[in-house]
Amino acid sequence: MQLSKIFETVLYAEDLAAAERFYHEALGLEVIERNNLTVVFRCGGGVLLIFDPRKSAAPARGVPSHGTTGVGHVAFAAKSKDLPAWREQLRQAGVSIEREVDWDEGGCSIYFRDPAGNVVELAPPTIWGGDWEF
Repeated sequence: MQLSKIFETVLYAEDLAAAERFYHEALGLEVIERNNLTVVFRCGGGVLLIFDPRKSAAPARGVPSHGTTGVGHVAFAAKSKDLPAWREQLRQAGVSIEREVDWDEGGCSIYFRDPAGNVVELAPPTIWGGDWEF
């Protein structure tokens, strides 16, 4: 047996309202659930969960406790031809691009931060030996 894809990815932010605004308004992700513990976004065939680490680390929640301190990282696939539109969308949303990296494998990644300080990347499908379409 071999796993075929990642179904959900988790980042942590104490201010869930700010995270919701950022991922929905700046990045256009659909909110599919929200409560006092998490905000859940649809992203293609998977989901991005933003948990409040103070609450997700609590014992006896029905699932294993988890949480972290410090910043995390998530990369979303982005085609090179779409990067100019992404740069403009981020600019209009008031999001500063921290760095752009041109990869030897081809393509460019754009890095910026969410309100909790997590590093968000728009990455080309060429890195990590990828040649897939989306």
